[in-house]
Amino acid sequence: MDSGLYAACAGLVARTDSLDAIANNLANASTAGYRARQGSFSAVLAESGRHPLGSVLNQVTNNYGVLGSTRMDQVQGSLTATGNSMDFAVQGPGYFAVQTANGTQYTRNGAFRVSPQGQLTTQTGEAVLGQNGVVQLLPGPVSVSPDGTISSNGAIAGRLKVVEFAPGTELQGAGNNFYTAPAGNVVAAANTTVQQGMLENSNVNPVAGVVQLIDAQRSAETMRHALSLFDTEMNKTAAQDLPRVTT
Repeated sequence: MDSGLYAACAGLVARTDSLDAIANNLANASTAGYRARQGSFSAVLAESGRHPLGSVLNQVTNNYGVLGSTRMDQVQGSLTATGNSMDFAVQGPGYFAVQTANGTQYTRNGAFRVSPQGQLTTQTGEAVLGQNGVVQLLPGPVSVSPDGTISSNGAIAGRLKVVEFAPGTELQGAGNNFYTAPAGNVVAAANTTVQQGMLENSNVNPVAGVVQLIDAQRSAETMRHALSLFDTEMNKTAAQDLPRVTT
């Protein structure tokens, strides 16, 4: 009974974590440049080190499912034309580099604006970086070429710092649709272009996300019901069987 209780408890925790990840994806389904996170489940054999010669039945009853990790879905989101010259989209695996209070971070959300000081910034005020530091613009129309060269009022202001990452790099979310990565894994963009007047949509599939959410909710409810049954049986044993043993 203990094994079943632990398995149900581990399963409920795993499904709850999965629910959080799915709900976060759905909440960002309309966030420009958002990359969904997908969960991967794994099995943990309880006390495998203490009982290396345990029976097959023992291994099965002590095999618990847990949410091993979540990984970023790197599939490119679709690009939508906005008609706004300050909207930029990256086509390919690259990310824009921005200067935040916590250092350089990266985003695919290219909904930018010009600050009163003439700096190119994100919608939340973080400075967008170029190859030589913060991008400073002159008053007037802004244009960007596919290689990231940015001009204002006909004068070149610099080149946007667009980066890619070494294969296998797992980006970490930093909030506000920003990501971080180890400095040694950041490389200059070689397979990315910048598209002006466009934004990349989130790569979340809302329909698939709702299906995943319903499935995870049902699984969590099943685990919760199993825990309730185990609790009832344990209380019954404590109340009815143990007194007879001790008398």
